[in-house]
Parts: sequence; C-alpha cells; structure tokens
Amino acid sequence: MKFGLLYEMQRPSPDGVMDEKSLVEETIEQCVLADEVGYDYLWFVEHHFLTTFSGSSSPEVILGALSRLTKRIRLGFGVVVLPHDHPIRVAEKVAMVDQMSGGRVDFGTGRSSAFEQLAFEVDPRNTREIWEESLRMVPQIWQSEEFHWEGKFWNIPPRRVHSKPLQKPHPPIWVAAMQPETYRLAAERGIGVLAFSSEAPSNFTEEIRKYKAAVKHAHPVGAFVNDQWANFTIGHCGDDNSSAQALGAQAIKAFLGPDRPYTQGRSEVYSKLLEAWGGVPDHLKLSFDRVLGKEGSVEGGADADLAAWQSMDAKTLCQRGVIVAGDPDSCIEGVKLHQESGAAQLLLLMQCDQVPHDKVMSSIELFGKEVIPAFRR
Repeated sequence: MKFGLLYEMQRPSPDGVMDEKSLVEETIEQCVLADEVGYDYLWFVEHHFLTTFSGSSSPEVILGALSRLTKRIRLGFGVVVLPHDHPIRVAEKVAMVDQMSGGRVDFGTGRSSAFEQLAFEVDPRNTREIWEESLRMVPQIWQSEEFHWEGKFWNIPPRRVHSKPLQKPHPPIWVAAMQPETYRLAAERGIGVLAFSSEAPSNFTEEIRKYKAAVKHAHPVGAFVNDQWANFTIGHCGDDNSSAQALGAQAIKAFLGPDRPYTQGRSEVYSKLLEAWGGVPDHLKLSFDRVLGKEGSVEGGADADLAAWQSMDAKTLCQRGVIVAGDPDSCIEGVKLHQESGAAQLLLLMQCDQVPHDKVMSSIELFGKEVIPAFRR
C-alpha cells in the first residue's frame, strides 16, 4: 500500500481572503515533512478561478521547487489539464521537473470542468477528444528524437522537443476519474486511475476488479502499462480519537459543501453523496422521521438530502472508510478498508481550509510515524 498527500492548496481564510504567501510557505513545509516521515507521493491539482478552494494554478512551479527540497518522495501532477495546454508545452514542463527531481515524476491527466474550460476558450464538448489526442501525443514526444503530428486539433511540423524525461521510457501516466466510463478508458489505454470520488471504499471493489481484468488487455498510449488504482479521501490523524475524527468529518463536509464550485446549484449532488457514503446509518434514521420515507429513502428534495448528508456522524464516516481519521489505530483500520477494496495507493487530503497549519503538520507526522509503518512489508 502506497500513501500520497493530495494538495488543492487550501488554508483557513475566515475573512474570505487567501494569504497566498503563507499558503505557499506552509505547503512547502508540509511536503518536506512528508518526505522525511515516509510518504510515497505528493500530488498537486491544477485548478483556476476557484478562489479559496484551490491555490494550485501552476503545479509545475511548486513541484519544481519541491524537486530540489525533497529527496525520495515521488512528485505527481494530479493532474495536468490537457485541454488547456499545448501538448508540446505539457511534455516540456513535465520532463523538466522529472530531470530536476532525479526521475521522481508521475504524470496525471484530466479535463477539468466547463467553468474553467470556458475561460480558456475551450469548448467543453471537445474536451474528451482533445484529451485523447494530447494523451497519445505526449509520450510520443518524450520518446521521439524528432516529433511531428497531423491530427484534428494539432498539426506540428518536424521538431526536436527538449527536455526529455530522466525516467526511461517516460514517467507513469494516470487519469483523474470519477465515473465508470473513465475507469474503462483508463484500462483500455493502459493508464492508472486517480479515483477522486469521495466514496466508501467498498463501492470501488467491483470497479477495481473490472479495471484490473481489463487493463491486462490494454493497448497502452505510452511505452508501458501503468495498472495502479488510487483511492482519494480526507485524512486527519491526532492523539485524541474523538476530536480527530470530528475534525476529519468537518473537513469533508466543508470540502463538498453546498457553497463549493463543483456542488453549487446541483440539487442531485447530496442524494448521490448519501448513496456513495453508504446511506443514512440505522442509528440516525430515527432523527429523520420527517424526511425519510417508509422504505428508508430520503424524501423532500434537495433540502432533505442535504440535511441527512450534513448529519452523518464522524464515527460512521470513519467506520465506512469515507474518511480516514482519528488516532493511529483508527486510521490503520480506515486504511485497511481501502486496501481491501483493491486500491494500490491512498490519496490523503490533509491540508484543507478547516485545519490550521500546525494541526496539518502534526497529522502528517503522526500518520507517517505510526500508520504508514503498519503497511510496510
């Protein structure tokens, strides 16, 4: 089992104004600590225009800095938004970080959202095809002495593109995925899955099984198959089990809250989240007499779904593996649920706008020293 920290780049901002200098300094300090205490990966998203939600608009810059400040931890682009950038520029910047880090880069890919795409003058209807074409181009650029291309979106005359990655033939390739269709595409193309859905890990067991079976017959876009699957979750480790679990629950509800850019105005989100989290637990159903139907399903529309979702208690979320939080023993039990689902890596979001820097640091350290060793062979 591998362990990665995922960074949106958030910090508490009670006045709604992001202190960007503190955010950058805190992020670097946390990442250096993660390298020291045994984490395997650092993953940085790419987002734009999502004020206070994500400060990671140029992941190649901070990964470049971390390439010189860390020694062994792998550095993941999680992910490069391919429709926003020219494939040559993508190949160049990822290869440069790989050179600077001594060959420690993983290349995650994705398409982002219409909100971000439109500001870059990208038609959301074309992003699947753009992603497909760019995905095939980048590993060829890395492996070609001289590269040329004639396609639907790009036509490139013969050119020598540098730098090339230090890793040969190239870094492992991944895709951000939140739905079965993307899992299927990942298997067909021989790339790893970064499953960014916030779900109980038991929901992924069958999808991982199907992915593992299908990827054996992949026609890889690169020179080799990356058959790894990574689950995502909120993580928080502390000495006091109850308070650490409560903070983890608070963090995930804020992360997916109704004011967030990906959930705002979408009435179906919380019904789907309830299902993804395993439904309303039996011990809470008595609290929902007015919103639960006779068969235990939520009625009353989006407000009822949101009320039930917000009332999910921390202990239940931890027991189901929706979050990995609590003291080290509780975190170990939570990680086991993800391991049992078939995931090869757990992506932990510990830095968020509900947790101050000092608590993020203590969580990273305690998890690294007490939890990760329990999964080392």
